Amino acid sequence: MEQRILGGTGIPVSSLGFGAMNLGAWGGLDQAASTRLVNEALDRGITLFDTADVYSAGQSEELLGEALGRRRDEVVLATKAGNPMGESPLQRGGSRRWLTQAVEDSLRRLGTDYIDLYQLHRPDPTADLDETLAALTDLQRAGKIRAFGTSTFFAHDIVEAQWLARDRTLSRFTTEQVSYSILARSVERDVFPVAQRHRMGILVWSPLANGWLAGTVGRNEPVTAHRANLAQQAFDLNEPVNQRKFDIIDALKEIASDAGLSLVELALGFVMAHPAVSTVLIGPRTTEHLQHNLRAAEIELDAAILDRIDAVTEPGVDVAPDERWMISPEMNDPRLRRRT
Repeated sequence: MEQRILGGTGIPVSSLGFGAMNLGAWGGLDQAASTRLVNEALDRGITLFDTADVYSAGQSEELLGEALGRRRDEVVLATKAGNPMGESPLQRGGSRRWLTQAVEDSLRRLGTDYIDLYQLHRPDPTADLDETLAALTDLQRAGKIRAFGTSTFFAHDIVEAQWLARDRTLSRFTTEQVSYSILARSVERDVFPVAQRHRMGILVWSPLANGWLAGTVGRNEPVTAHRANLAQQAFDLNEPVNQRKFDIIDALKEIASDAGLSLVELALGFVMAHPAVSTVLIGPRTTEHLQHNLRAAEIELDAAILDRIDAVTEPGVDVAPDERWMISPEMNDPRLRRRT
């Protein structure tokens, strides 16, 4: 499998990475199934494994750590923190207090003494970025983390963090993890160019658009996609935008067929083709899913195919903008838009 450099970290990673969101209660995988999948992925050349403390309330980290076992040093191990880990407001965010606790919790659950890539799961408007960067820099200098990055940040947040790191003489975010697919392309407009300018590696999550590009959703059929339980709006077939997805997928299936590819291979090949992308995270639940996804690792889409995809979905635009998990608090909270 092709190895790519993960931005300014200088760390080589496989072009396809293993997203461990399905390990545990969220995906219904127990330890035995998790270990089989992880070992299959390792044997097939995957070297980056990504999880988060919030996935199944820590269970994903525990299962992944146990599955890696003695092979831990063969991989680039990434996790995330910042999303709520309990009811208390003290159990979330980007404060020094919480990140110092959260990293210790993740190290214990993963059964390791260091994390290769530690990511802030979402922007925290309540914490000063310089405090967050200082806390992460101290964790890096202590050897608990090797590099740190962001996930689902706005371009302006990325720029501010880069300037703060330089101004305060702190370590900087060297990666950004984004939701990117043929159906969700708005990051091409600003996040990708900014990341490239600052030599940040890009990790892609949801390259199959919650399963839509895996062909698991049929027109006028009951929705059986596993992600429907976590992203209900994306599968509400009464929504006109979701009916439009069927028309887009029909066009994409034609492109894939002409190229001798499956829809999954076309979708994964598309996101791997962008020069900003370092690795694409797949989230298999079975060895069959894993093997099917891995076939895309060697695919290189030529310009003619990419141009046909551009004619179906507009570059830099999301088909369903309301589904993107990048909503600023100013858009969600009317109080932040009012003078009184």
